[in-house]
Amino acid sequence: MGFGGRLGPVRHFTFHYTLRDAGGRVLDTSRGGAPMPFVEGAGQIIDGLEEPLRQMTAGEKRAVVVPPERAYGVREADLVQKVPRERLPVDEVKVGDQFQTGPDPRDPIVTVLAIEGGEVVLDANHPLAGQELHFEVELVAVRPATPAELQAAQAAG
Repeated sequence: MGFGGRLGPVRHFTFHYTLRDAGGRVLDTSRGGAPMPFVEGAGQIIDGLEEPLRQMTAGEKRAVVVPPERAYGVREADLVQKVPRERLPVDEVKVGDQFQTGPDPRDPIVTVLAIEGGEVVLDANHPLAGQELHFEVELVAVRPATPAELQAAQAAG
């Protein structure tokens, strides 16, 4: 078995996307910039988007709806916690602020939901957890991944 659990050469993809929420509001887009790259099976993009992209051919466009379970997961109530304000890494804090919980880039990011006296309510759920995501994608290119791309994808994963 090869990288990402597939036989044969692992592929490198580039694609353009526009991401909307269920209400049609644009959350993010690559349009106007460089296409998004990923190496298949490396966990660089959500499963619910990678799977349809792997089935597309260069130049193809498609609408993809990704349920929360195949995107950033369902919201988990136990990931919302109250902590003493003095434990935060800054002096000033307001609702909506975000903090990384540690020095490692993979450490979770928390969002301030509320300030209640000397306590702050923090949410460690991904901001898009629980949401159905609506993508418009265009596969720009697909080719075998280079050894350097494979090595970088494995190091990041």
